[in-house]
Amino acid sequence: MDVQTWTYIIVGLSFALYIGIAIWSRASSTKEFYIAGGSVSPLANGMATAADWMSAASYISMAGLISFMGYDGAVYLMGWTGGYVLLALLLAPYLRKFGKFTVPDFIGDRYYSNTARIVAVICAVIISFTYVAGQMRGAGVVFSKFLEVDIDTGVYIGVVIILFYAVLGGMKGVTYTQVAQYCVLIFAFMVPAIFISIQMTGNPIPQIGMGSTLADGSGTYLIDKLNSLSTELGFTEYTSGTKSMVDVIAITLALMVGTAGLPHVIIRFFTVKKVKDARKSAGLALLFIAILYTTAPAISIFARTNLITTVSNQEYINMPGWFKTWEKTGLLAFDDKNKDGKIQYVADNGTNELTIDRDIIVLANPEIANLPNWVIALVAAGALAAALSTAAGLLLVISSAISHDLIKRIIKPDISDKGELWAARIAATVAVVIAGYFGIHPPGFVAAVVALAFGLAAASFFPAIILGIFYKKMNKEGAVSGMIVGMLFMLFYILKFKFGIFDGGKEAVEGLKSSWWFGISPEGFGTVAMIANFVVALTVNIFTKEPPQEVQDIVEHIRIPSAAGEAVSH
Repeated sequence: MDVQTWTYIIVGLSFALYIGIAIWSRASSTKEFYIAGGSVSPLANGMATAADWMSAASYISMAGLISFMGYDGAVYLMGWTGGYVLLALLLAPYLRKFGKFTVPDFIGDRYYSNTARIVAVICAVIISFTYVAGQMRGAGVVFSKFLEVDIDTGVYIGVVIILFYAVLGGMKGVTYTQVAQYCVLIFAFMVPAIFISIQMTGNPIPQIGMGSTLADGSGTYLIDKLNSLSTELGFTEYTSGTKSMVDVIAITLALMVGTAGLPHVIIRFFTVKKVKDARKSAGLALLFIAILYTTAPAISIFARTNLITTVSNQEYINMPGWFKTWEKTGLLAFDDKNKDGKIQYVADNGTNELTIDRDIIVLANPEIANLPNWVIALVAAGALAAALSTAAGLLLVISSAISHDLIKRIIKPDISDKGELWAARIAATVAVVIAGYFGIHPPGFVAAVVALAFGLAAASFFPAIILGIFYKKMNKEGAVSGMIVGMLFMLFYILKFKFGIFDGGKEAVEGLKSSWWFGISPEGFGTVAMIANFVVALTVNIFTKEPPQEVQDIVEHIRIPSAAGEAVSH
């Protein structure tokens, strides 16, 4: 069977599974819609958290980034894995014990202020929409290639699928769907990695294979061959970095602390029965996540080596089928500048004839390596599972922020449970449609868009949550001031240096790189904005009134580990 037939079969079966689970586990109350009834097992929640966490950026774009950026791409690997550890150890158990299942709810109650709640709702919506744009773009890329439609149509298909199971099932449907999606995506990620590792090095373990000698008997190490190929074409050595150390540290830290402030991950720790279960599911999720994250560097090395040897200085007319198929999507383009019929893939923009979208490298990898068609289709199903699982979690954050934190807590406190459930579903529907628009008009490739969301979370939520847990005298005035300053500072920097809003539009962005403040890219500026948030919050706190004693007592209570059974009620 050809790739498209296999894709229809495998993707069709996986979608049927997701939709069946959504119908079986549809939410009938707000508690089921928001936190799956609070009765999910640690194992299931660990898998669901891993699926929620491993978005299209992790599955599709991270290995692509490392593949093209080499050493510099490792900042995404370090930031995202380190961030999850930070979240699991430093924040999740305390937030679970506080007993509030959305970040705006925590901030509203901890800082005893509806103003704080509204600011947090606005921040949650901005962060989630920025993040979900990357997921919708990822889904569009996969659909465009494997269903042979354009990217916009691919995004529309993704919108319809997510609309069905996220709006119908709420967190209950999404949780059990994400368990299935984790199984699909991790299997789909590992199978081609193992195949290619054996093919190139003879070692079935990709993590070891990428540091092994080639299977051709030459005794050459794979990484040495890639370094040699890269320098021959004018690229930097794969194992050498070009980013400044300041920017590397800033991006890594922004991704780490941004992780700890991401609302769609935090909410997962409220779906289990006890604080003890939250800790268990955090540990299990880290194990499940590590499987993919330790494999991504290997895939990036395999893919980059195979890509260069397959296309560089080769006759265009002899290119295999995968090359022509990807050309149709517009994500890969060949411009024969010297009219010799050969592909000149080099670092010099003036003579380079091949343009490759970084988001296709994982999807094209099994095709470049001539793996069986069913493996290629499996990778497509895994990519869709990754994109859709995270998108669903983010859309629930948006709907709960509007229906629970805004409507229920501020606008209409007497709304019935049924009315709130309908409000949540309507909010989710509107959010899906807007997310689809952002997926069609994204501000960059998937991982870059997602990195901006992490920066926004670092700039707004992280200081407010950390100070709210570990500094009982932190008051509402300080927290609100810090969040507003951090978010505005980060948004200004993104608009200026990512979109060129103040400097001549998007065409001027490339030339603005030399003007980055402190030499820090927009993806890393969340670190600076976070520091500004902390400084403003603590300064304002000094000159304003202490929080009420009962609030201080609650903060004191959530830090006592001996009561790690149930969430505090207040």
